[in-house]
Amino acid sequence: MTSAAQSTTTPRSRPAPAHRRVLAHGLYEARITLRNGEQLLVSLILPLLVLIGLHRAHAITEIVPDIDTTAPGVLALAVMASAFTGAGIAAGFERQYGVLAYLATTPLGPTGLILGKSLAVLCVIAVQLVVLGGAALALGWAPEPMGLIWLLGAVVIGAAAFTALGLLVAGTVRAEATLALTNVAWVLMGAAGGAVLPLNHEGAGALLLLLPSAALGEAMREASIHGSLAAVPVLILAAWALAAILAARKWFRWT
Repeated sequence: MTSAAQSTTTPRSRPAPAHRRVLAHGLYEARITLRNGEQLLVSLILPLLVLIGLHRAHAITEIVPDIDTTAPGVLALAVMASAFTGAGIAAGFERQYGVLAYLATTPLGPTGLILGKSLAVLCVIAVQLVVLGGAALALGWAPEPMGLIWLLGAVVIGAAAFTALGLLVAGTVRAEATLALTNVAWVLMGAAGGAVLPLNHEGAGALLLLLPSAALGEAMREASIHGSLAAVPVLILAAWALAAILAARKWFRWT
């Protein structure tokens, strides 16, 4: 067989461009997540129940804030569920079963794998914002229209911070420990960490405002209620994001 014939019959195997590889992997992981019943329970159903429960509780007692205060907090809780709990648990078990090490050797590469996971998180968060935001609007939530831009900005920074924190946990401890740690931390940060309900800005509450959950909740409430940027919480959240990304780059183990 001549070289000319070989060139026409032998297929050429070339990897797709980097952006297409990341997009394909991100959409694949997003579909897997949205089809997972346990992930939907944590990402959508539980936050929705919290939203409805707080709304009903406000009708009974004034101790519980109104929907304008609780709605952005529940959205913050949902962001943490996808970025921290969901991404962390998935990466932890993929690491334990050798999936991450295998995917890192493909044309996707370690960087493409992380970018794909980040894209998947953003896709799931977009679904959460539509579903939970729509439910909150139906319950009477009336956010400041101009503040929605700042709210989305806080969501993106929060997603980066909590995804990096989830990967840091998943890359340093066993999968079973990741499952326990991320779930317990998510509950604590949501219940007492300033995500869902605002914290007292005096005394011990002021120290808790340094938590990433409190920073995310404060930033989203300020944007939703007052239509403005909460500069200090956003800076705290950005600092957490940077520190978590650097820590994950240094200590994350693929196997």
